[in-house]
Amino acid sequence: MTVSTTTGAMRIPGDGADDQVMDSIAQAVRDASKNAVQHATTVKEAVTGPGLIRSVSRVGYTSAYALAFGIVYTVVFVTQFIPQDNPVMDGFSDGARAAVDAVKGV
Repeated sequence: MTVSTTTGAMRIPGDGADDQVMDSIAQAVRDASKNAVQHATTVKEAVTGPGLIRSVSRVGYTSAYALAFGIVYTVVFVTQFIPQDNPVMDGFSDGARAAVDAVKGV
């Protein structure tokens, strides 16, 4: 059996079947290399692209919104069950007015 060898663009003649096998293996290695590079590029774009930044921003916004809504809704809900003419409600009312005045002053 004669083994063929490739050196750059120069080929040492050998058995035709061996040449086909080597060409097939070389093509498979080139394809695997090309696919690996394409996959790495796709992964890099997915991690550093605007989609990830947008997702993180959306999570931050949604978390802040849910937290603020939960606090405000709870306070409003609780104040509906407390009698209106007592020191606790007066404190809530005065605190709300002070907050509004502070925001208008900013």
